[in-house]
Amino acid sequence: MTEPTQSKRFVQGAVVRGSTQHPGTTTDQRLLESRGPTDWVHTDPWRVLRIQAEFVDGFGTLAELGPATAVFGSARTKADHPFYAAAEQIAARLAQAGQAVITGGGPGIMEAANKGAAEAGGVSVGLGIELPFETGLNPYVNLGINFRYFFARKTMFVKYSQGFVVLPGGFGTLDELFEALTLVQTRKVTSFPVVLFGTAYWSGLLGWLRETALEQGTISGPDLEMFVVTDDVDEAVAAVVASPGPVAAERPE
Repeated sequence: MTEPTQSKRFVQGAVVRGSTQHPGTTTDQRLLESRGPTDWVHTDPWRVLRIQAEFVDGFGTLAELGPATAVFGSARTKADHPFYAAAEQIAARLAQAGQAVITGGGPGIMEAANKGAAEAGGVSVGLGIELPFETGLNPYVNLGINFRYFFARKTMFVKYSQGFVVLPGGFGTLDELFEALTLVQTRKVTSFPVVLFGTAYWSGLLGWLRETALEQGTISGPDLEMFVVTDDVDEAVAAVVASPGPVAAERPE
């Protein structure tokens, strides 16, 4: 008897499809598509029910989660990288402090954080997203939800996290970082601590913020006080466990 061949999987919300069942596009892509026939006018109202279901599932699953910190970082970070080890240590310490750890549920830094939390006996949350190049939640997630829509998933991160620890990452990591800072800056959310871990990695971005954005008046001085930058695991954990969070930047009248 021959063993079945291993094929790539495609996660579409709660549904897992094999490579032969790949729909070719993502749900977000179809929602945002503006070209082609105008029959979307008749189908978009029905999408509201699917969107509503994602919020209901997210709120229902996470409502009693308790204190939690979100850990972000690159999905491409390998298990032998120092940042993988750092994410694992940070998450373990957070779990030992009684906090749940929330990640995007994927590989790399997300896997490391879920692993650290799970192996420390904590709640290891993964909020997955439908993507054409990822195959579902990592094995260290012990409470997981798969989302079709980025905006529903992002709401869960902000609503149920009391702080963010952001390790080196790419566009997705930067997106989550700047959304959190924007929400604090504009007082759309109560201020909460944001930690940037890895001073060498973040130094170029921080230099640009100080020397270009601040100099040209597109941000203000207090905006640069909304986060902590560190290479120390203890400092990162203390910032989100003990800190009341940075004060939201003063906005001009």
